[in-house]
Formats: sequence, C-alpha cells, structure tokens
Amino acid sequence: MKHSLFRSSSGTNYIVPFIIVTSCFALWGFANDITNPMVKAFSKIFRMTVTEGTLVQVAFYGGYFAMAVPAALFIKRFSYKSGILTGLALYATGALAFIPARMTGSYYPFLCAYFVLTCGLSFLETSANPYILSMGDEKTSTRRLNLAQAFNPVGSLLGMFVAMNFIQARLHPMSSAERNSLDDETFNVIKDSDLSILVTPYAWIGVFILFVFLVMLSCKMPRGERELEGKTGEHLSTRDALRRLYINKKYREGVVAQFFYVGLQITCWTFIIQYGTGIFTREGLTEKSAEILSQKYNIVAMVLFCASRFVCTFLLKYIHPSKLLMSLATSGGILMLVVIGFESRIGMYCLVGVSACMSLMFPTIYGIALGGLGEEVKLGSAGLIMAILGGSLLPPLQALIIDAGINSGHSTVNLSFIVPLISFIVIIMYGKRTLKLYENEQ
Repeated sequence: MKHSLFRSSSGTNYIVPFIIVTSCFALWGFANDITNPMVKAFSKIFRMTVTEGTLVQVAFYGGYFAMAVPAALFIKRFSYKSGILTGLALYATGALAFIPARMTGSYYPFLCAYFVLTCGLSFLETSANPYILSMGDEKTSTRRLNLAQAFNPVGSLLGMFVAMNFIQARLHPMSSAERNSLDDETFNVIKDSDLSILVTPYAWIGVFILFVFLVMLSCKMPRGERELEGKTGEHLSTRDALRRLYINKKYREGVVAQFFYVGLQITCWTFIIQYGTGIFTREGLTEKSAEILSQKYNIVAMVLFCASRFVCTFLLKYIHPSKLLMSLATSGGILMLVVIGFESRIGMYCLVGVSACMSLMFPTIYGIALGGLGEEVKLGSAGLIMAILGGSLLPPLQALIIDAGINSGHSTVNLSFIVPLISFIVIIMYGKRTLKLYENEQ
C-alpha cells in the first residue's frame, strides 16, 4: 500500500500548509549560520579569547533550552500556528534588540539579544517540526520532515553569505594580535565601527521577520492529525506525558543523540574558521584573508549539506532511517579522524565532507524518536528541542582545547575535533540500537 506524503487518512490535503511552514525552516537556518562566524568576530571586536567568544553560542542555544518546555505547553493549550506566530514575534524582537545593544558598546547586551532571538527559534522549531510530522500519514513522517528540513540549509547558505560579505569582509582588517596592542582610545574607535557593521544585517532581518509574521497571521492553517487526535482522543496530564516519554527508550536515547548531533554540527561549522585560518596563514595568507577563505569553504560545506539532504530524503524511500543514520555517522567519524590527523588542506576537504554525512541526522533522529507517540508528542518535541543545548555546551568545550595552544607539536585546533568525533560515535550507537529495536518488532 502506497502511503501519501501530504494527505491524511481522513483526506485532508496539507500541501499548502506544508509549503508555508517549510519557509520557517529557512528562517531559523539563516539565524543559526549568520551566528556561527560571530564567535570569531566578537572575539576580535572585544579582544576576547575563543572561549569568551563562544558565549555567543551559549546564549544562542541556551534560548532553545530555556523556552522549549514553555513552548510545548503553549502549543498544547493553543495550536501549532499560535506557536509559530509567537516564535516569529520573539525572533523579530531579538534581532531588533541588536540596535540598543550596539548603543551600549558592550558585549553582554548582544548576548541578551541572542537569547531572546533564540527563544523565538525554540517556539518555531517546537511548533514546526511536529506540525510537519503530523501533515499526513505517519509512515511517511520522517521523509516529510527530511524534505522540509532540506530547505533549512537554504537559509543557512544565505546566513553564511551575509556573514561573509556584509560582516566579515567589512570589519577592520587588523588582526587579533594587533588589536591587543592598541591603546584604549584607538581600539574603541575601531570597535564602534565594527559593531555598526555587525548590527545592520540583524536589524534588516528583524524587519523582514515582522513581515513574515503578518503573512502567517493572515493564512488559514488546518490542524495536524496529532492535534486532532489530542482534541478527540485521550487527554494526558503533563505528568503522565512525561512519564510515558521517560520510559520510552527510543525517545529517551533520541534526546541524547540529538544533544550530541547539534553539538557536532555547531562545532564543525563554528571552528572551521579557526581550522582553516591556521592552514591558510601557514600558506602565507593574512589572518583576515584566511578567515574569508575559510568561510568560503564553510559555504561549500553548506551547499554539500543541502544537496545531501535531498539525496538522503530520496534514499529513505528504500533504506530504513536507522540504518542510513548509522552508515552516515560511521562515514563522518572516519572523515573526522583525518581532520584531526592532518594539518593541511586534506583535513579541510574532509571537514567540508563531514557536512554531507550530517545532513540526514537532525530530522531523522527527530522522526525516529517521536515515531509512534500520541498525545505526548508535543512535550516530546520540546525535549528534542531542549537537546539543542548541545550547541551551547560542546563549542565551549572545544574552545577550551583550542585556547590551550600547541601540544606536542600538533595544533590543538586539530586535536579539538575529538569533541565532534565522540558525537559521531554516540549517533552510531543510537542508529544501531534503534535498528535493532525495529528488527525485533518485525
């Protein structure tokens, strides 16, 4: 029996709502990947260490963690559409908050702005992901989410492009070492100029998100199949829903796997700048030129990520999600060993190639973990969004290794990629365990 991708068992056609909601996937992709290069940018602008710069990621992904459960409870009371609208409103507020943060000239108001912005993204992802899963037959839910998530890198590519051409390329070319030697007056002049450049793209995206909010507000969105089940079927208390989720091994381990996956993704895309800068400065480039070239490699990685997601969505028609997840994680782990071992462009090529292996992972882990859930799916979605905290905790861990300097003649930038290597191992184990569960159920 052929299962429809966009039509429910009751006959509801979700193709138009699918297209509208999928546009939101690109919006948070933009926010994620304009932010990754800002770790390096803020470190230079405020004369900070790499570890201090990663507070950007702590604030960014901390917002995801803090707001996921409130978002789930909000959606449970109202609807997926209400959750999406709230997310867009907070997204716009956080982006526009960069303007007053710039006026202070301090680092920490920017962190507050990032936190508010990602509280919005938490609402968006907690709403949009399970909504997409419920737009049709459950048998095709993982494929449907992979297809929607395939448009996330489109926004990511735009974010990288904006970061490279409208922020990194326009910042003062003075290196970090040169900035550290400046007197306070000269330093503050350069800092104020750089902050003005950095803020402008965020202000414009804030205005654009307000426009998207108005469009979404005017659109009629049918309830998903699982929402309808919640209205007509059993009504679980929050406590009962949490109990069901906790005893569900596939879900519980899925949260752990998602934590490590998001950390893996963010560390690879954040520290590719440091990795490439080390390689290209040894080849004779200036620090700024090396950073821009590294960001170009990052864009190539994202293009590969995007293309691979479409390929993987097709492969899911023929290969079980757990098996494909395990295979790609194994390939990624092998590439990461080369990244650690080589201080040359060979390592850079492998770091770019890792993105092809990562493309499948977020939506597939999400779909596997939520598969078979009923009324508890909304809180389940919140747990998986909270797992995005991995993007907040693992980058500072990797940064601490980088800040250690040189160890036994081998760059600690290279050695720091043991953090994403461990993440790949965790994902391999999850793919293997869920495949075994699936085979035992047959």
